[in-house]
Amino acid sequence: MAKLSATQVASLAKREPKKHTDGAGLYFCVRKTGNPYWMLRYSQSGKRREATLGGYPALSLAEARLQAEVMKKDIRGGLDPLIEKQKQVFPEILTVRQLFNDWHDTDLCRRLQHPSIPKRIYTKEIDPVIGTYPIRDVTPREIRRIIQRVVESGRPTIANDTLMYLKQLFRHGMKLDLCQNNPASPFTATDAGGLESSRDRMLTPEEIRHAFQVLRDNISSFGRDNYLACCLFLVLGVRKSELCEAPWEEFDLEAAIWGLPAHRSKTGTAISIPLPSQAVEWLTTLKGFACGSAHVFPARRASKRPHMGPDTLNRAISKLFGREAGRKKQPPNKMGHLEHFTVHDLRRTFRSLAAAEGVPSHVAERCLNHKLKGVEGIYDRHDYFEERRLAHQKVADIVSDLV
Repeated sequence: MAKLSATQVASLAKREPKKHTDGAGLYFCVRKTGNPYWMLRYSQSGKRREATLGGYPALSLAEARLQAEVMKKDIRGGLDPLIEKQKQVFPEILTVRQLFNDWHDTDLCRRLQHPSIPKRIYTKEIDPVIGTYPIRDVTPREIRRIIQRVVESGRPTIANDTLMYLKQLFRHGMKLDLCQNNPASPFTATDAGGLESSRDRMLTPEEIRHAFQVLRDNISSFGRDNYLACCLFLVLGVRKSELCEAPWEEFDLEAAIWGLPAHRSKTGTAISIPLPSQAVEWLTTLKGFACGSAHVFPARRASKRPHMGPDTLNRAISKLFGREAGRKKQPPNKMGHLEHFTVHDLRRTFRSLAAAEGVPSHVAERCLNHKLKGVEGIYDRHDYFEERRLAHQKVADIVSDLV
């Protein structure tokens, strides 16, 4: 078939919709609406594909032929024009930091309810070591260096989390064809913090009395607000982030209710938490400590976050056990022979105290803001607010004699 001429192209542009061949895979395409355009038809890996070169008359016949020849040369060299064009749409991702930002924005924020958790670990543990590295330059040696830094600081759980996020991060890089292999894949939990067994630590009443006596004896270093936070965890049984990041606007102290919104709840469901009288008293005291801050536990130092950090309370507790991450010389153990505990163990202790007071299991589970499981969870949608109010007050009456 004869090639098109410039005159023919100008005439065809005004006619009915149709694809007109110029030979060698180049087509002049007239549409129902909009300007005509040039298209190159080619085969790649046994599949027929079509790549748009540009619109007419902005791209002339001569220019379309020249552009088609350049594209066919690339195709012979193994490049697929459509894939190359898609790559140009994505922002340039060269460093590990840019890779994480892309992973965070396109995957984590869409998939996770709390994408701030992997972002915090990346920012604190990974970025200072390899954030500026070109992605393809990261080797298993750099991964080992990151893990060892965390392990040596005495945080085995964070070491495992760091390794997990490193594997996921470079897996994302492989999906985008930014690296050929995953430098974190050879490592396992035994290379990081070790295999973790599920904790079942709960404090007995005698242990609560001893621990809180030590907290009071060291109140100047431990902090009065930290002390009251521990008291609140014992009587409310809430999760660490729910209380440490709580703004005052969620609390109605007169009505003795804390309205935890859905976006801050791990279950994604809002819940009204009844406050026992002791909790109202402690929160009133904290209101005075807050000095007008919008948060119950405001940040103590200049920080990007306006509230208490996620590790602040556990670090303060560990220090009294003679454990301080990142320090060669460890502080003295003020807790004696008491087994170490964390903030989450106080939440578990609330559940134990509630059971000891005869609180029904389904009520205690709702106090912890757990979703009821199985058939019971499907049919029982009752919130048990009054039952929960009684349960929290029973536990608070026991705790108030111990702290």
